[in-house]
Amino acid sequence: MPQALKKSLPHLILLIYVAAVLLPFAFVILSSLKGSNIDIAERPFGLPETWVFDNYVTAWVKAKINVYFFNSVYLSVTSSAAGVLLAAACAFALTRMKFRRVSSWVYQFVLLGMLIPGNVLFIAQYILVKDLGILNTHWSLFLPYTAGALPLGVLLIAAFMRAIPAELEEAAVMDGLSAIGLFARIIVPITLPALVTVFIVNFLGAWNEYLLANFFISKDALRTLPTGMVGFRDAFQTNYALICTGIVYSVLPVLVLYAFLQKQIIEGVTAGSIKG
Repeated sequence: MPQALKKSLPHLILLIYVAAVLLPFAFVILSSLKGSNIDIAERPFGLPETWVFDNYVTAWVKAKINVYFFNSVYLSVTSSAAGVLLAAACAFALTRMKFRRVSSWVYQFVLLGMLIPGNVLFIAQYILVKDLGILNTHWSLFLPYTAGALPLGVLLIAAFMRAIPAELEEAAVMDGLSAIGLFARIIVPITLPALVTVFIVNFLGAWNEYLLANFFISKDALRTLPTGMVGFRDAFQTNYALICTGIVYSVLPVLVLYAFLQKQIIEGVTAGSIKG
C-alpha cells in the first residue's frame, strides 16, 4: 500500500462516518423547511421549492412543542445538576476521607448499579413511585433520573479526585477549612471538567429518556419532548415537514450544549482516563 494512501485512509474512513451521521440530519433540516410532502418525496436532499419557515412557529405553538420542550429542559437540567452534586459528594467521601476499607466496599456497591439494566427496574420503580404518591408528577421522573445517573457519575468523578495531591488537601486543612469548605472551595473547582462531563452525560440520558416518561406521566401538560413527539407524530402524520421540525427542536439543545462545553467535556474525559 502506498505511503500516501496509508496516511489518508484513516481520514477517508472518518469522512465516511461523518457523512453517515450528518446526511440524515441534513435531510431532516431540509424537510422541515419544505411546504409539501411531494417536495420532500421527490427531492429529499434538494433545496425547498418554497422556503417555509412558518413550520417552526406552527410546531412550537400549535403542536405544543413549547410545553414539552420546557418540561424536558426543566427535568434534564435539575436532575443532572442534582446527580452531579450527589455524585461529587459521594466521590469526595469515598476518595478523600479516611475509612478506606468501608469506602472500598461502598464504592463497589455503588458501581454495581452500572451492571443492572434500567429496564429491569421498571416495575419496581413504578410500584415505588405509586406508593409514594408522586405518580403523574415530575417528581416521578426527577428521582429515577437522579438516582440512575449516580453510578457512572461517581466512577468518573472519583477517578479525577484520586489524582488530586494529598498535600493540597493538607494545606487547606492547615488553613482552617472544614470538610465542607474543602469540598466546596478546593475540590469542586479542581474537578470542574469532570463535573461538566458528568452533567452532559446525565443531561443526554434524561433528555432522551422515553420509557419512564411514557408510563409515569399521563397529563399532557407534564409530558417531556420524547413522549410529546409521539402524539405529535400521530396528530400530524400526513405533514412530514412538521414532524421533521419537531425532530430539529429535540436535537438542537444537545448540539448547542455540546458546542459551548465541548472543551470541558474533552478535558474531563481525557483527564479522568489518564490520571485515574
